[in-house]
Amino acid sequence: MKNITITLDEKTAAWARVAAAKRNVSLSRFLGELLRERMREARDYDEAMRRYFASTLAIRRQPGERYATREELHDRPRLR
Repeated sequence: MKNITITLDEKTAAWARVAAAKRNVSLSRFLGELLRERMREARDYDEAMRRYFASTLAIRRQPGERYATREELHDRPRLR
């Protein structure tokens, strides 16, 4: 574990103390869990974006490129 010092305005610090007390955890543990959750969300989002852009099934267009027609979108030769 790494100890760090943070500076919060009074309103934010009061909110964090109350939120930690409601969960019956220390302020330090509460903030650590909050940051871990945020880190996990960011990692999951980045992974989802990577999968999306790597997918060949995604329908994407470049700026200035025309939209696909209905026929092009629904032509699924692999399903025939």
